[in-house]
Amino acid sequence: MNWALRLEELERKVTTAKETTGSAPRIESLEQLAQYIAAGEKPKDQWRIGTEHEKFVFCRTTLEHVPYEGENGIRAILEKLSEETGWSIIAEGGLPIGLKGDGASVSLEPGGQLELSGAPLENIHETCDEVHRHLDAVKKVCDPLGVAFLGMGFTPIATRAEIPKMPKSRYDIMRRYMPKVGDLGLDMMHRTCTVQVNLDYSSEADMVKKFRTSLALQPIATALFANSGLYEGRSSEYASYRAHIWTDTDADRTGLLNFVFEDGFGYERYVDYMLDVPMYFIRRNGEYLDAAGLSFRDFLKGELSILPGEKPTMDDWEDHMSTAFPEVRLKKFLEMRGADGVPWAGICALPAFWVGLLYDDAALAAAWDVAKGWTTEMREKLRLDAAQYGLKAEIDGRSVQDVALEILDISRSGLRSRARMGNLKEDETTYLDPMVKIAKSGITMGEATAKYFLEDLGGDAKKLFEEKKY
Repeated sequence: MNWALRLEELERKVTTAKETTGSAPRIESLEQLAQYIAAGEKPKDQWRIGTEHEKFVFCRTTLEHVPYEGENGIRAILEKLSEETGWSIIAEGGLPIGLKGDGASVSLEPGGQLELSGAPLENIHETCDEVHRHLDAVKKVCDPLGVAFLGMGFTPIATRAEIPKMPKSRYDIMRRYMPKVGDLGLDMMHRTCTVQVNLDYSSEADMVKKFRTSLALQPIATALFANSGLYEGRSSEYASYRAHIWTDTDADRTGLLNFVFEDGFGYERYVDYMLDVPMYFIRRNGEYLDAAGLSFRDFLKGELSILPGEKPTMDDWEDHMSTAFPEVRLKKFLEMRGADGVPWAGICALPAFWVGLLYDDAALAAAWDVAKGWTTEMREKLRLDAAQYGLKAEIDGRSVQDVALEILDISRSGLRSRARMGNLKEDETTYLDPMVKIAKSGITMGEATAKYFLEDLGGDAKKLFEEKKY
C-alpha cells in the first residue's frame, strides 16, 4: 500500500471535533437556557428515534481490551472503518477519535469502548437496519485484525488497571475529578457499556409526562436489560453491576432526580438543576480547559476563576448539559440511560420498549398509572434493588418481574397502535420478544451468563468471549 496516498485520503476525510471558541452567541439571560431545551419540541409526526449502543473491543487470542495504538488498535479500527463505510474521521489533536456519516456517528469511550450514536429515524425497523449495517461493517473490518466486540454492561474479566486509556482531553479531566466525588466513577468510565435511546416531545407538558414516566420506570428497564453479572472472572453479586456503579459515581450529576415529580416541574426547573451540576471543562480554541468542580452560575456572572471576566456562550451551555448523567437526561430530547450493554438481538429491544411506552398516548397514560403511586423512598429503593436483584426485586408489594411483564404488555400495545410495518409485514412488536422471554423466565441476562460461565464453562473465559461476541 502507498502510505503517502493513504495519508492524503485520510486527511481529506478528517473533520475536526467541534471547537468552542467563545465566538458563539453569549448567554444574556436564564430564559435562553430554557429556550434551548424548548427548541427541541416537535410535532408528533416529526418524532424520531435515536439509538446509541456501546461495545467492548477485545483481542480474540489474549482477551485483552484493545489499546489505542497498534496494528489492531482502536486507531487502526477507526481508520479502516472509515474506509469501509465512507464516513469522515473526527479528530482531536490530530488523532482519530470517532467517525461521522449518514446522520450518525461513532465515538470513542474512555476505555476504548466504541459507541454508535444512531441517526434520528422514524421507526424501529430502520433502527434495527442501522444496527445491522454498523455491526456488519465492524465485523468486516475487525475479523482480519483478530478483534471482536462484546455486548455486556460490565467487562467480565479485566481489572481497572488492565483497561487502556483513550487520548481524549475531556476524559483526562474526568479521570482526575472522578475519585474526588465517588469510589466507582473510574469503573463507570472504563469498564461499562450501555444501550440508550433518545426520544422527542411535543411541548413542555408532554416532556414532563414522558420524563416522569420514564424516570419512574427506569429501574424496571435496568432489571429487564441487566447484563453485568460478572466481575473480574467471578460473580459480581449483582444482576446489573453497571447500575450499581452509577450509585457511587458522582451524586451531583446522577440519580433519579426526584424534583421531576414535584408540582411545577418544567424546563426552568431542569435549568436550575443543571446550573447546580459542577462543571467539567470549557472548550476554547480546540483545547479543553479543566473546570472540574467549578460553578456554571459563577461563569454566568463572569466570575469563573479560569476565565475571569468572560461569560459563557450557548455552546458552553450545550457542552455543560452533556456532563450530567441522571437515569433520564433532558437536552433537546429525552435520553433513556438505564440499560446495560446487551447482545446483538437485544439492541433493538430497548428503543422498541420505550417507543411503545412513550410515543402512544394511551400507552403513556397506562404506564404512568403503574408508577404514579410510588413514593420517593420507594423509587430510590427500587433503583438499588433492581441493580442487585434484577427481576427478583420488589416494588409496592409486587415483584419487578410482574411489573416488567405488565409494562411490556403496555409497550406492545403502544407499538401495535403505531402500526409501523417492516419489509416482512411485521409491526414493531416483534422486537420486544427477547425481553418478554427474559421477563417470563425471571432470570436476567447477567445472572444467566454468570451461572453459565462459572458452572457450565468452568470459568473458561475464551469460550465465553467466543460465544458472546457480536
